[in-house]
Amino acid sequence: MPPTNPHLTLITGPSRSGKSRWAEYLAANLGVSITYVATGIPDPADQEWQARITQHQQRRPAHWHTLEPPLDLVALCQQPPPNSGLLIDSLGTWVAQFLALDNPAWLNMQNQLLNALKITANPVILVAEEVGWGVVPAYPSGRLFRDRLGELMQEIGALAGCVYLVTGGWALNLTQLGQPVPRAAFPDSAPPA
Repeated sequence: MPPTNPHLTLITGPSRSGKSRWAEYLAANLGVSITYVATGIPDPADQEWQARITQHQQRRPAHWHTLEPPLDLVALCQQPPPNSGLLIDSLGTWVAQFLALDNPAWLNMQNQLLNALKITANPVILVAEEVGWGVVPAYPSGRLFRDRLGELMQEIGALAGCVYLVTGGWALNLTQLGQPVPRAAFPDSAPPA
């Protein structure tokens, strides 16, 4: 099991569960300046999406610095603003932007992000959507999105000093209540022939 980074927090949960509000609450209580990293790309043709973005914007304190797409999330995590915490909302909208990448290119980008998160000394709070609790998506891009996001969340969860599950307006600290899933089901035995 890789060592955890005490500066890294992962918050996950279903849609409309309160996970962004919980992330904002934690960030506001870090005692450092906050850089809010919005990964959702505005789409003026989609009024419902724009309303969601506006709701998030109105909830943020005016003194938080906000970064919006296009942005290089890997570079930002490698060199965050000095004396600042990052609140990244959300991993799902970031992953969705790269579904066209082939698997080797995606894995390279994922590994770069994970390597940056392993060593960051700045507080980083990541918000991610739980997408695997429903039916298997009927289309390939939906399955690819679900699989990539789920695998990335497992990797980040293994690194994070704290992991929260937010559902129904309640935040559960999984690092206190749960046990990490082993990286291999049978670590001391050879794989079956």
